[in-house]
Amino acid sequence: TALLLSPGVVYAVLAGYPLEPKDEEVVLVNNKCQCVTMTSKFVPSKEDPNEKVLERNIRILVPLRARENISDPLSPPRTKFVYRISELCRNCNPVEVEVGGRMMQAQQGNFCEEPQTCYTYDREQCYSSLVPFLHHGVVTRVPAALTPTSCYSH
Repeated sequence: TALLLSPGVVYAVLAGYPLEPKDEEVVLVNNKCQCVTMTSKFVPSKEDPNEKVLERNIRILVPLRARENISDPLSPPRTKFVYRISELCRNCNPVEVEVGGRMMQAQQGNFCEEPQTCYTYDREQCYSSLVPFLHHGVVTRVPAALTPTSCYSH
């Protein structure tokens, strides 16, 4: 299993920290698609216990039974996992900005057009796969929900 992170690259989104230092952890990124959570927290400095420093933690859960194509249970098992901080931190929610006296919609992220590779099911998203269905001696492939609670309204 390979884990690739871009070394020596600093991204502005990770520079954020709470304006009032508290002893609580702040979630910077919670990417359910790739099972990554990044947090920051002020902790006492090892050199000077009276001074607080910002500590950042990255938690990665690697799903052991992940498939190359998560929507195809018959695809080969995934052996390579790639994590790029710039893609994990993408914020694709549109925001309104004023340009030349007019309000316009702007996209906050850089990688929103590229599909994200998911290593596990995001429970917020509907996944389906074509499965063989035998009816009156004829086999047809019909879509089946892999995450039913996300695919059907309650």
